[in-house]
Amino acid sequence: MRGMKIGFAQINPTVGDLRGNFEKIAAAYDRLAAAGADLVITPELAITGYPPQDLVFKSRFVPQNFEFVEQLHARIGDVPLLVGFVDRNEGRGKPFHNSAAFLRRGAPMQKVHKSLLPTYDVFDEDRYFEPGHSVEPLLIGGRKVGVTICEDIWTEPYLPRPYYEVDPVGCLVEQGAELIVNLSASPFSVGKPRMRRELLGSIACSHRVPIFYCNAVGGNDQLVFDGDSLAMSSSGDLIAELPGFCEADVVVDTDSPALAESPARETSADLFNALCLGLRDYLRKCGFKSAVIGLSGGIDSAVVAAIAVEALGAENVVGVSMPSPYSSRGSIDDALGLARNLGIECLQIPIGDSFACFKAQFKEVFAGLPEDTTEENMQARLRGMILMSLSNKFGHILLTTGNKSELAVGYCTIYGDMAGGLAVISDVPKTMVYDLARWMNREREVIPWATIEKPPSAELKPGQVDQDSLPPYEVLDEILRLYVEENLSAGEIAARGFDEKTVRWVQRRVDLNEYKREQAAPGIKVTSRAFGVGRRMPIAQQYID
Repeated sequence: MRGMKIGFAQINPTVGDLRGNFEKIAAAYDRLAAAGADLVITPELAITGYPPQDLVFKSRFVPQNFEFVEQLHARIGDVPLLVGFVDRNEGRGKPFHNSAAFLRRGAPMQKVHKSLLPTYDVFDEDRYFEPGHSVEPLLIGGRKVGVTICEDIWTEPYLPRPYYEVDPVGCLVEQGAELIVNLSASPFSVGKPRMRRELLGSIACSHRVPIFYCNAVGGNDQLVFDGDSLAMSSSGDLIAELPGFCEADVVVDTDSPALAESPARETSADLFNALCLGLRDYLRKCGFKSAVIGLSGGIDSAVVAAIAVEALGAENVVGVSMPSPYSSRGSIDDALGLARNLGIECLQIPIGDSFACFKAQFKEVFAGLPEDTTEENMQARLRGMILMSLSNKFGHILLTTGNKSELAVGYCTIYGDMAGGLAVISDVPKTMVYDLARWMNREREVIPWATIEKPPSAELKPGQVDQDSLPPYEVLDEILRLYVEENLSAGEIAARGFDEKTVRWVQRRVDLNEYKREQAAPGIKVTSRAFGVGRRMPIAQQYID
């Protein structure tokens, strides 16, 4: 029997844009059918976008999503289509199913329901969906094809802990499935593409069955979907890999030979592409066309500005230099040099006079009290007011520039530098920010080298540097990774060679600043565990390890 040609519709759906998603699916289907596909597959919940969250509870949302599935069914040609959608559960349990519709011309629609519903990390599918309680292959082109949806293929070695009692892939293979297809919406995190390839290769090899995995691409709120769809042979070899971070239509034959091993992916390249895609889609899907950024001359604002220019174009990015009496000449020059390198407009609005005027308002109230973080935070809040004024007047979205390390320990000013609409690098640790900046400069100077090489400082008082009040970032970031991402205790972290007093200081700062992070702008998730989405800690709590 000749090989089967699978058409991958690696599309970028928008959550809730049912008509727009329908049109994307229909256009991709037409192209892939014309290219010779025997079957076209889409990502998970392609009709609604993933995750639709509480939109599913709106009275017309699920019925309208089903209407668009029926419209797709009506225009199907000789090539069948597997498309992700939300189905209604007519029995007991949760009101809906996360489903795939198998559409053939002249035949009734067949449905496959997702069996394994993730409720860890960023996922909350058990809130909405009832799992499918049985699986069986579909007969497509004379072959038995096992249809799975995202989590259905994630086996125990690749999960944080054993979650499931059933193995949908194993059940389908036992029933004679000759091919497994997977409709997926798997969010990106650093290292995830490599993990997926290992996972799929392992499953294909252990079950001796080819696997064709179609992943979504695009940014939806805090999540980025990288695409990177894959096809694996029955021996676990890679036979096709779609590009990352962009839409793609590709037809892959099940009899394709194995590809030569591709070079290792650069972490900084993946991170940069993910942040650009997340930023670009956040603006596009929320209706913004331009962004404003405060340029301090520091590494964080420089990296955010460079990402914004790549994502939006230099003509759609405005930088603002707002020096205070404590800003060094070097930082001002670095901010202006960055703007020249990026080709963006840079407004200069000093805050010295407004800061002096503002402090004068408290002359009597603060009489006899020394200056402290109160006056430092005034500067950040004056800058936040300037940036929000520009945002309001010109319709720019304000991008905040704080990194994960600062956000973790509260080294940021609420209603000041935390003010904004999107926190671009809030899930990027400071050490990774430096790696990203050096990667950006691999061919030419994008970020002034002086910005990269000087000691980081908020410049809110004379001679200030970050390490006055923080551990070295190499130490801080590893402690934070172990505490926030690995959930280790202070004692367990100290046992790995860290100073216990430092560990407990970091741990306490993380816990005490939950209230700040609760009020932060949404950030783009790029690590295994981000603040906000996927990490739900109480604010008013008294637990101390």
